[in-house]
Amino acid sequence: MGNIGESGEWTSTAVAVLLLTALATAGLIGFRIPQPLAAITALGRAVLQLGLLSLVLAGILQDPLLVGLGLAVMFVAAVGTAARRARATRRQLASVALAMLLGPLAVMTIVFATGALAFEPRFLLAVGGIVIGNTMTIAVITQRTYRSTLADRWPEVEGWLALGATPRLATADIARSSIHTALLPSIDQTRTTGIVVLPGAFVGAIFAGASPLDAARFQIVVLACILAGGVITASVLTRLTTTAAMRPEQPAKRSPDPADSIAA
Repeated sequence: MGNIGESGEWTSTAVAVLLLTALATAGLIGFRIPQPLAAITALGRAVLQLGLLSLVLAGILQDPLLVGLGLAVMFVAAVGTAARRARATRRQLASVALAMLLGPLAVMTIVFATGALAFEPRFLLAVGGIVIGNTMTIAVITQRTYRSTLADRWPEVEGWLALGATPRLATADIARSSIHTALLPSIDQTRTTGIVVLPGAFVGAIFAGASPLDAARFQIVVLACILAGGVITASVLTRLTTTAAMRPEQPAKRSPDPADSIAA
């Protein structure tokens, strides 16, 4: 009976996902949005990736070494994605990687060293994966915002350079503004948690059998990690890359990429 029940649940899930995908695609086509098949391809990739992830997690959750290897793979993929989405040059790739390493490493060290979370594979994988994913998004937004704002405000920057300011000083305000913009989604999510947003970590902990209070404690730790890790990553990244003494080249315009959307 259990297998029959599970089969029915998977069938219902497949039907619901197909209908939702069709609804999203119809909306994109109806409003003539660029890349109208984005919903289909994105959800298809999500199904494949989550299926593979589920199979992998079943075998590594009890092994710290395998969890570490899994996080390393996540990190490499995140750095590659961030560098590509931010259109980072090869010289900037090392800066992106270092910034994205320091943020998660610092916050995870604090969380596990203080005993806020037990140093167990399941917590290491959960917190590490969430923080790496969010710092990837923050790194992309920071770089893109900095580059576009630098181009828009180049006469101002050029004026500072003409007065003898260093490139870093001339672009300091732009760097600060870029960090602020990149952190806004995380700050807004944190401010509205429990009122507007029910975060995935909180809901997942409850579904896993944790009490609401324990789930809330875990979610608070995760939110603090996202904010602190994001601040470190964005700050280090701008520190390492805001040395432009020449106006940046404007990339050719292209259709919006759905993978550039912010994942909360």
